[in-house]
Amino acid sequence: MTAPDQTLEHGFSALGLDPRIADALATLGYEEPTPVQRAAIPPLLEGRDVLAQAATGTGKTAAFALPLLSRLSPNAAPRERTAALILVPTRELAMQVAEAVHRYGKPLGVQALPVYGGASMDNQIRALKRGVDVVIATPGRALDHIRRGTLQLASVRTVVLDEADEMLDMGFAEDLEAILEATPKSRQTALFSATLPARIQSIARRQLRDPVTVTIDREIVPDGTAARVRQVAYMVPRAHKMAALARVLDLEHPTSAIVFCRTRTEVDELSETLAARGMRADALHGGLSQDQRDRVMQKFRARKSDLLIATDVAARGLDVKHVSHVVNFDVPADAEAYVHRIGRTGRAGREGVAITLAEPREHRLLRNIERMTSQRIEIATVPTVADLKSRRLELARASLREAIIEGGLDHFRGICESLADEFDVMDIAAAAVKLLEQRETPDEPDIPSVNPKGERSSRDDRPARTERPRRESGAGAREGSREGAGERSGPPKARKARETQAWAVAKLWVGAGRKMKMRPGDLVGAIANEVGIDAGVIGAIEIGDGYSTVEVPEEIAEDIITALRSTTIKGRRVLVRRDRSK
Repeated sequence: MTAPDQTLEHGFSALGLDPRIADALATLGYEEPTPVQRAAIPPLLEGRDVLAQAATGTGKTAAFALPLLSRLSPNAAPRERTAALILVPTRELAMQVAEAVHRYGKPLGVQALPVYGGASMDNQIRALKRGVDVVIATPGRALDHIRRGTLQLASVRTVVLDEADEMLDMGFAEDLEAILEATPKSRQTALFSATLPARIQSIARRQLRDPVTVTIDREIVPDGTAARVRQVAYMVPRAHKMAALARVLDLEHPTSAIVFCRTRTEVDELSETLAARGMRADALHGGLSQDQRDRVMQKFRARKSDLLIATDVAARGLDVKHVSHVVNFDVPADAEAYVHRIGRTGRAGREGVAITLAEPREHRLLRNIERMTSQRIEIATVPTVADLKSRRLELARASLREAIIEGGLDHFRGICESLADEFDVMDIAAAAVKLLEQRETPDEPDIPSVNPKGERSSRDDRPARTERPRRESGAGAREGSREGAGERSGPPKARKARETQAWAVAKLWVGAGRKMKMRPGDLVGAIANEVGIDAGVIGAIEIGDGYSTVEVPEEIAEDIITALRSTTIKGRRVLVRRDRSK
């Protein structure tokens, strides 16, 4: 769907937005709408439903927020004020969307409230009672408020599902259906998703009325033009990954980078290791308070830190245009996650680099990602100590050249002149460079080389694979199916992850089951959202009458237990511990 030429010529003012919002956009520095904004804003302003497929970083938040704000009536009575509901997969994205809605709607006096798990329920209830125009919520917490009667949706005119594919992957399908059923049938609905699989299309058929379909393809690079994101994967044994990451970062010398990890334990370990090497690195994960995360992001946006070490969920929805490098500390479980991650670099016409650290057994995953994205990932070996020294000498040469051009060397000429009576001038300069290189280069061991095709030289250094516990069959394993699959299969990402990855498994016991209407999606959503991990690492789930069990990676089991004990599931606090059954 394309917009008229006049829209391109006159920017946002020609789209039909409230003039006050158009003025606010100009003040914020917005000049021209992006393709998804040009295509989605006019039909949304007309009151039409919209089904939009657009990737991360294309400007979809403004595409749904601007027309939503233009159609609001902020002066309505408090009990009728909740006129718009925006559903997002994570609390990080809820905060970001709420901030954007506040900025765009400031001239209208619009009140926006982010509602998500892990924050004070009492504070949210008080804010909702006072009345807000726009609620931005994660599905689980929104459903909690609806069941308590603290979120009234009778006056909602517009509902937006943002990152709908991600919400389904996190197990929120049934929650979304329940929330939409609680809204007026006459509402306007906008569904935005990076992909449109069959499950998304099924929801669209049931919940959208004669929608305008907007499809924004990824930018096609013309023949003969280099792609903006260079993609490379380094093959490295698991035990040497941290050392390899530090070496690759030394070699690449990024101006600003995001390093993605699966767990917050990895995030903390990496940030400490890199900081110890003199790099300005900060951690971002679900274990931080909102104030802590805000401070981390302010530092990163202000370029006071060079590296942001983050989990997928915590970094969801971040929009930082100056990121030069994205690093996958592990190969993502699927192509969609990979595309979301590397979309953080190469923005606004800049060139970017996407680096992946892959274990030999993950070589097939890389090939699958290549096939699904139709993009080539260069396979490389980790730089050697000699490569690193060569790179540092190049940097030393560049630094010396800049110092010579800058001048101000008279204070140091006396030392050189006194030595010139005894030694050659070139030897003096070479000795100075040697001292500089020795000071900058710590002793580092070599990292074992790995065949780029993933073949190891010896059977002895293959990583041990951990067998997942076998599950007993029974009637209980078939109860409460989700999206046409039984509980034992888990969400799509989890099934795919279990086929390709292996790790030590812990089984957790959760004191809520069928009697509380517990579903697998409730557990998947709670764990992924509260702990800040990819839903793909969550294993098999069993729902009993009064309890449930879920398999999770052993290394983050305690983090998950702590997080679940401090939040609510199905609106109640429940007991969570390690499973004690044999």
